[in-house]
Amino acid sequence: MVRAITPVTAGGGVAFTAAMDHVAQAFEALGAAVLVVGAVWSFVLAVLVWRRTGKPGQGYTSLRRAFGGTLLLGLEILVAADLIRTVAVAPTLENVLVLGLIVLIRTFLAVSLETEIEGVPPWRRALSTGAGTIRRASGSASSSDPP
Repeated sequence: MVRAITPVTAGGGVAFTAAMDHVAQAFEALGAAVLVVGAVWSFVLAVLVWRRTGKPGQGYTSLRRAFGGTLLLGLEILVAADLIRTVAVAPTLENVLVLGLIVLIRTFLAVSLETEIEGVPPWRRALSTGAGTIRRASGSASSSDPP
């Protein structure tokens, strides 16, 4: 049987648990605020880009990039809230398993969103930008290396 660890009453254990619950609630409120403000900002930005360029496609692309970044940030903050609540407030085996599932889902969503925003998977980004290439000094390259 899985049981929650009961907070220690001596030394303010109950006060700590209550404080961490409030911290987790604050992170949840912050995550929700980031999502709402980010959604509004994404639409404003998309309209500005559309008006500036006169191309609705660029406005849509701007909306997708901005809102995708907002979703990633909001997910990170909400996972932090779940982590605080699981570790500090109710560290049961069931809560830890739920947290692990949430982190797996968040990781999948983050990779999917990044791939959607950037157009390439995160592990292939260096190849598409050239950041992963190694340049040799002209004096140290062998004769079989391309110039």
